[in-house]
Amino acid sequence: MRTLTREEARRIALQAQWLDAWRPPDLLTLAERLTLLQLDPTAVVAPSADLVAWSRLGNDYRPEQLRLALEHERTMFEHRAQDNEITPSIVMVRPASHLGLYMAEMEMLRTKPGTVLTWLDANAGFRQRVLDQLRDAGPLSSRDIPDSAEVAWVSTGWTHDRNVTQMLEFLASRGLVAVAGRDGKQRLWDLAERIYPNRVPVVPLDEAKRIRDENRLRSLGLARPRMVGDAGETVTVQGTTKTWRLDPDASVDGFAGRCALLSPFDRLIHDRVRALDLFEFDYTIELYKPKGKRRWGYFAMPVVVGDRVVGKIDAAANRAEDRLDVIAVHEDIAFTKKTRAAIDTELRALAAWLGLHTVAIRNA
Repeated sequence: MRTLTREEARRIALQAQWLDAWRPPDLLTLAERLTLLQLDPTAVVAPSADLVAWSRLGNDYRPEQLRLALEHERTMFEHRAQDNEITPSIVMVRPASHLGLYMAEMEMLRTKPGTVLTWLDANAGFRQRVLDQLRDAGPLSSRDIPDSAEVAWVSTGWTHDRNVTQMLEFLASRGLVAVAGRDGKQRLWDLAERIYPNRVPVVPLDEAKRIRDENRLRSLGLARPRMVGDAGETVTVQGTTKTWRLDPDASVDGFAGRCALLSPFDRLIHDRVRALDLFEFDYTIELYKPKGKRRWGYFAMPVVVGDRVVGKIDAAANRAEDRLDVIAVHEDIAFTKKTRAAIDTELRALAAWLGLHTVAIRNA
């Protein structure tokens, strides 16, 4: 069994995520490598999908490019992760070239027994009225669709009695409706047949899961088996106690590092166990924690320099005063003069991309 050094493992992970000196040529190429961009409405600095794209593409990337891809070119599509259909799930943007890898799952859900199917069957009339209204007048927001449910959706959470929203979500997960665009933060819904590309070949479910695991591993370079199944080959990493799955095409050849500021949702550090083992980097998203329980800050961005994640920078775009506020700087690895210079350059680049003219650092 092949054994990697921690340095090799880190460089493989960074190259796979396009966080080395090489940059992807455009947004679609990036999305096809990463497999997804997570949509999160938090925009203290910038929305996560935009920040992830900027950290790879640089200041040539503009948020309008993502909207164009989703709403006009249809080269990308919005699809929620379906780990648990009843619990609200994460909204992802994926390349349209991967749509066929999800269609068999969508079709399977249409007849999958359980709470959702029982509710949909009890609301057959409501379901048809929603589809008919979208066919006649779509795209529509959820508030444009009357709640004519025969049976209310029952939940102990925020989805309780949100019948229109739940119907749209369940129809979307079954490939019958899709997000056509957005009016501000409101999603606009339409029939999937009008949104998704025509004649998409449906990949059989088992094969689709295998390919999705392989794509996920390619995007990570190195991952825990629970994240990628049997994709790739088994390896060990010096200094860690577990086995890993390695993308067979991954290499450290030609690695050249750079400085990068990451979204708190970035896939490089999304798996906390992996971040600790490979990068010796302790991190948890603290947006949802009470202020008194935060160690690093509301929007603490991990900082990559070379092949290390060296710290976190809690920042906020202060548009009223035309500046990027750096609220706190946390050094996991003591910053050298060269590291500080690289981070300062990246902060100025971020401010310029945001259209802000100055950077104010409070505690550095």
